Amino acid sequence: MQEIILASASPRRAALLKQIGLDFKVIPSHTQEIIVPGMTPREIVLQLADQKACSVSKSYPNSVVLGADTAVCCEGEILGKPRERDEAASMLRFLSGRIHEVVTGVVLRQESRKLVREDAVTTRVKFRNLSEEEIASYTATNEPFDKAGAYGIQGFGALLVESIQGCYFNVVGLPLSRLPGMFKEFGVDLLCQEMNIVSR
Repeated sequence: MQEIILASASPRRAALLKQIGLDFKVIPSHTQEIIVPGMTPREIVLQLADQKACSVSKSYPNSVVLGADTAVCCEGEILGKPRERDEAASMLRFLSGRIHEVVTGVVLRQESRKLVREDAVTTRVKFRNLSEEEIASYTATNEPFDKAGAYGIQGFGALLVESIQGCYFNVVGLPLSRLPGMFKEFGVDLLCQEMNIVSR
């Protein structure tokens, strides 16, 4: 049985993996995020996801390590996680009535076998036209502060969304539909009922 590690402290990613019945450990990476200027959002999330996976893989070479990173992009601007309420409100005003893209990069690594697989998925999300009262009410929930783009679609943030095109789970933090193919290359069958492992 292969050990699977989620190299992320995100409770949302952990919840998604639990939702599909995966047996895994959470060991957050503590690597410094390094972004090269001029990179596309897809390149950024894949690089950061790989940095996270690499950081943990070095200490757990026999484990299958999952790293992930998500970016919110609107009109050429990448929105990170707001540090305080005014910054969150500013982001929400910017997204109000607009379509933005949520890009999540996923990297799987198993150092002992020199196996690496990566993928990135983009989902298009449109916000309703938000009033100042709605923005103030939402930021008061404190939900925006650990989320790229200042909202969580799985929580109160669902009330801000008018429509979505693509994978919902990708917006939460992991494109679940891409995981079976990626994990199978490591000998892990996510649909198998016997400890999620296939014989090789």
